Amino acid sequence: MRIALAQVNATVGDLEGNAELIVDYTRRAAQAGAHLVAFPEMALTGYPVEDLALRSSFVEASRRTLSEVATRLAGLGLGEQVVIVGYLDRVERAAPRVGLPAGAPQDAVAVLTGGRVVAHSAKHHLPNYGVFDEYRYFVPGDTLPVVRVHGVDVAVVVCEDLWQEGGPVTVAGQAGAGLVVSVNASPYERNKDDVRLELCARRAREAGAPLAYVNLVGGQDELVFDGDSLVVDAAGAVVARGPQFVEHLLVADLEVAAAGAPPEPGPYDAGDGTRIAVEHAELSPVPLPPYEPRPAEEAPRLDDLAEVYAAVVLGTRDYMRKNGFGSVILGLSGGIDSALAATVAADAAGPENVHVVLLPGRYSSDHSISDAEELVRRQGLNSRTVPIAPIVAAYEKELDLHGLAAENLQARVRGTIWMGLSNEHGHLVLTTGNKSEIATGYSTLYGDSAGGFAPLKDVPKTLVWALATWRNAQAAARGETPPVPENSISKPPSAELAPGQMDTDSLPPYEVLDALLDDYVEKDMGAAELVAAGHDPALVQRVIRLVDLAEYKRRQYPPGPKITPKNFGRDRRLPITSRWRETT
Repeated sequence: MRIALAQVNATVGDLEGNAELIVDYTRRAAQAGAHLVAFPEMALTGYPVEDLALRSSFVEASRRTLSEVATRLAGLGLGEQVVIVGYLDRVERAAPRVGLPAGAPQDAVAVLTGGRVVAHSAKHHLPNYGVFDEYRYFVPGDTLPVVRVHGVDVAVVVCEDLWQEGGPVTVAGQAGAGLVVSVNASPYERNKDDVRLELCARRAREAGAPLAYVNLVGGQDELVFDGDSLVVDAAGAVVARGPQFVEHLLVADLEVAAAGAPPEPGPYDAGDGTRIAVEHAELSPVPLPPYEPRPAEEAPRLDDLAEVYAAVVLGTRDYMRKNGFGSVILGLSGGIDSALAATVAADAAGPENVHVVLLPGRYSSDHSISDAEELVRRQGLNSRTVPIAPIVAAYEKELDLHGLAAENLQARVRGTIWMGLSNEHGHLVLTTGNKSEIATGYSTLYGDSAGGFAPLKDVPKTLVWALATWRNAQAAARGETPPVPENSISKPPSAELAPGQMDTDSLPPYEVLDALLDDYVEKDMGAAELVAAGHDPALVQRVIRLVDLAEYKRRQYPPGPKITPKNFGRDRRLPITSRWRETT
C-alpha cells in the first residue's frame, strides 16, 4: 500500500485556508499514486484552538466545512482517495452538566471518501500537562475507527493516544489492524524527535503492524510544530521520514498484512481501565496487485543547534505571517541578544523587512555603536539612529530619579521609541531578551520588555552565544559573510545603563546561572535539592529570590517560540502573589 503523510502548516481559525491545504495536498497525493493520505490532528481548524472549542459557532463551522471538503474532493475527481483528517467535532445529544466542557467538543478525526464522511472518532487520552489543557476543552472518545482500504484494515488514532500506555493502539492490535495511522499536533522541544521515534517504534511493535505518524508543522503563538512525520514497520524500523520545520508530502510504500474477517465490534479492554469499541467500515475489500515500490525517503536530521534555530525562525515567521505583519522593528545595541534577534528576523522575514533602531545613550560605548552598524552593513537591514540622551535629559529635568530608576528610564525611553515607530509604520516590535534575563527579572518593564513577539524568550543566554556562533559558521561554510560581528559574540555583556556596567555586576556568570536555572525552572527542584545537586547555597537563595520576584514581569512579557520542556508561558503557571519561599 502506498500512503501519503501531509505535514501541513494550518492556521487556527482559518477553516477556508486549511480546507484549501487539504484539497491541494490530497491532489498531490493522488498524483503520487497514494492509496491513502493522512493530515495532522485538527488540521481543518488549526491547533490548539483553546477556548474556540467552547464556542458552538466554531464547532459547527468545523463540522460543516468537513462535509464541504468531502463533497469538494469528489467534485474534483478525487472522490476515490481515502483521506484521514483531524477536525473539531462534538458529542451528539450530550446533556450539559458540571465538569463537562460547554457543548461537549471533541478533538476528532474523520475518514473521507466518495464525497462523504465514512468514519470518525475522537482522541481517547486527553493530555493535561505542560502546554496542554485538554480536559478543559474536550470530551474523550471511546471508539476506534478501522477502515478496510484495498483489503487492509487501517486503524486511526490521535496524538496522545500514542504517548499513554493502553488505549486505542492496544485495541488496534487486538482488532488485527494491518496499519496504524496516528494524526498529531506535537509541539517541538529540544530532543523530542528522538523520543517520538522510539515511541512510534514501541507502539508499532505492540500493535504488531506498521505505524504512520503525521505531524503538524508551523508556528502558533508560542508553540512551534516541527513536522518530522515518519513511518515505521511492524518491528519498529524506520521506513520513511520527512523533513523538519517545512511543509512536505511524505510518500511511502509499505508491506502490510491483508485483512481477514472483519474485527469484532467489542468493546475491548484497552488496558488503561477503559473499554473501547471498534467501528469497522469496509471501503475497498480487494487487495492491490503486487507493484514495484518507489524508493523510500528519509530526510536528513538536523543537529541540535540547527533544530533550535529553525524553530525560532519558523515561530517568528509564522507569527508575523499569520497575524498580518509584513515587517519588524527592534532595538540594536551591538550586544549579542539584539544581534541574534535581528539575524533571526532577517532569516524569517528577509533583511529588507527588518528595521533596526540604534539608540545610543550617555553610557553607550563606541564599540556598541560600531558593532551595531557593522551588523547592519553585513545583513543589509534598514536602520536609523535616534540618540536618547537629550530625551532622557528632558525627563530628568522634570523627574528626580536616581540609581535603578534612572537606569530604567533610559530603557523605557527606548521602548517608547520602538512602539511609536511601530504605530507609525505598522512594524511588529520584537523584544530581544533571553530566557536567563527573563527568569531573573533582568529587564525593564515597559522598556526592553516592550513589544509584540520575543524570538529569544525561551533561549538561555549560553544558548544565545552558541546559536550566534553556529549561524556564523553556517554562513562561512556557504562562502557568505557571517551575519553577527565577532565582537558582539566575544565581548562581556552589558546593559550600558550606568558607567562601566556589566551583567556580572548583578548576575553570576551565565554558564553558572543557566545550569542553576535549568534545575530550578525546568526541573522544578526545590532549594534543598538544588544544593544537593551541587549548586552554591548562597547563590541558590539569591537566584530563587530573583526568579520568584520577577513573576509579575513575565506575565506581561510578549509570547515567544517554545524550544525547551518548560517555557515561561503555557508550561509554567505560578502565582504572582505568593508568600512561599524555598529554603535549604
